[in-house]
Amino acid sequence: MGWLRRGPRRDGDDAPRDPGFAYFSQREAALFRGRVRETFAELGLEVSVYADHVVDDKGRRFGLGNLAAVCHQDRRGPRVWPGMINRHIGLVVRAMDGPSALDTLPPEQIRSQLYPRVVSGDGIDAAAFGYARTVAPGLYEILALDLPESVMMLTDDALERLGDHAQLRDRALRNLRGLPVEEHETVRDADGMCFEIILGDSFYTASRVLDLEGVARRVTGAPLGEHGALVAMPFRHQLAFHPIRDTSIIPALGAMASFAASGYEDTPGAISPYVFWWRGGTLTQLSEHDEERGDLRIVVGDEFQELLERLIAQGPDPR
Repeated sequence: MGWLRRGPRRDGDDAPRDPGFAYFSQREAALFRGRVRETFAELGLEVSVYADHVVDDKGRRFGLGNLAAVCHQDRRGPRVWPGMINRHIGLVVRAMDGPSALDTLPPEQIRSQLYPRVVSGDGIDAAAFGYARTVAPGLYEILALDLPESVMMLTDDALERLGDHAQLRDRALRNLRGLPVEEHETVRDADGMCFEIILGDSFYTASRVLDLEGVARRVTGAPLGEHGALVAMPFRHQLAFHPIRDTSIIPALGAMASFAASGYEDTPGAISPYVFWWRGGTLTQLSEHDEERGDLRIVVGDEFQELLERLIAQGPDPR
């Protein structure tokens, strides 16, 4: 609860905002970037600091978006930022400077630690991830190697060293299906709106949309059915879905659109602020940001409109 926050208060919304990270005031952003520069210097690296990334003297680029979002989300305020920044940058530098896990781990161990990740196209270099599979507009599936202190997103060059991509992807999907469901919540209101949320510390929680049928069976005890489901993946630690069976889809669609938009904002590992129609593994976007009005709107194509009309004619689910 905000009124129990300890430590220095954050600047109010009326303070001048930072153009790179709008959730920071200009003063807070200067504190954040200054500490980032100091931490790299303490590790022997001089960096040039830009709005959302730094570049060291070897030309290596380090993004700051996730770290900034983690700091912003911590209710304890700027007093804890130095420690958080030190830990994060220390992990990143050790991973960059140390021997590659691809050179030190046995091949079978590498395969056992492979997972598919659904990521926003904003977070990857298209030239380095040419193999990435399009999941939905702006969203891609890549392969990642899960390590004790980090997650290594595998580039084209890395995959070439590991073997056949199709076989690696099959193994990664099997590994994903074997993960436990860490937390499950059902969100509902008095008017009958409901949807399911999967939550967890795993970096692959949202990526379980690639195994949505299996996840739905595990948490609801029932298959999804011929019409599929509504899904939302606001950031890497959340996946929401609503099996489509009757007109309860209508309130669920609006609620999930709001859930996705609010969950996406200012979060580390952000994926998408939109809600999608999942059907047989294919995702169709159903919400978007209205540039003129500055809010969300629902957008449906002919197929989804026809589905809605059939569900309305069908009436409530007899179950």
